[in-house]
Amino acid sequence: MLLDKSFEYGKIENMQNARGQLHLFLTNPVLLSCIFSWLLAQFIKTLIKLFSGKVHSIKELFELLFWQTGSMPSSHSALVASLCTTIGFRSGINSDVFILSLCFFFVTIRDAVGVRRASGIQAKVLNKLGKKLAEEGIIDYKSIKEVQGHTPSEVAIGVLLGFFTGLAFSVLK
Repeated sequence: MLLDKSFEYGKIENMQNARGQLHLFLTNPVLLSCIFSWLLAQFIKTLIKLFSGKVHSIKELFELLFWQTGSMPSSHSALVASLCTTIGFRSGINSDVFILSLCFFFVTIRDAVGVRRASGIQAKVLNKLGKKLAEEGIIDYKSIKEVQGHTPSEVAIGVLLGFFTGLAFSVLK
């Protein structure tokens, strides 16, 4: 009987500890900075598209706000810049976790400007070629997805947005 009560107290203590850990996770400035910078970039991107008349339905609006990639500013760049900045302030720029976040930053930026952009351009050319061949009856062609990468200016604006967001979450309390 004594073991049963001890086990129950242990379960209660573990649940309280789990709640405390969850609270610490959800209020972590690094996490909040990343989420806020991504949402802010997506919101700015949505406003730009909305005011330029490129949003034609409420569905497009929500897709753009929460899912769509490409365009100004780069939300990926904003997220990794805020991650790097916040970790740099909290852990120091000589910490292993900062070095890891910096490497992740460089890989993400390179992917946004180089690989994804080149893939999108190639997909657009392949779709144009496939459509022409299909019109001439040579092949049946189904368009492939044209993934949008970013221009260097879109990435630079995303990096600045992320840096200042990370700075705000690190300095302001």
